[in-house]
Amino acid sequence: MANLTIAQKNLRAFLLMIQYSEGTAGANAYRTLFGSGLFSDFSKHPNRRITKYGITSTAAGAYQILYRTWLEIAQKLKLLDFSPANQDRAAIELIKRRKALEDVMAGRFSLAIEKCKKEWASLPGAGYGQHENSIKNLLAVYQMAGGSVMAA
Repeated sequence: MANLTIAQKNLRAFLLMIQYSEGTAGANAYRTLFGSGLFSDFSKHPNRRITKYGITSTAAGAYQILYRTWLEIAQKLKLLDFSPANQDRAAIELIKRRKALEDVMAGRFSLAIEKCKKEWASLPGAGYGQHENSIKNLLAVYQMAGGSVMAA
């Protein structure tokens, strides 16, 4: 991972920050189901409807991607499985769809969070009635993961 550009380091740090925020960070990040269960078959999105905390969701993987969202992204990007690499590609596409990729890569952290908050329920200001992390904690995780911050 040596010789990454600042933009690449910022993107990697932002992806790790999303994993932290979504509660999937760690060794099992890419295998995590909504509610913290695990799956083992990466050949396809697990599409398991799980109810926890009064919420039913098909969210899975490091970025807690909903099944219907995965179907859209997988078709667009021609992703053939739910492998970790493809989960990363899908998350980057979701960031791009929110018009935040340039902000992420430039280190405009707060602006990127603002643009992505409707994609990930755990981001501050998402408004989905689920636990939201503070921008202060997420910024600390992002910076610990090697991300740098520029003014918006």
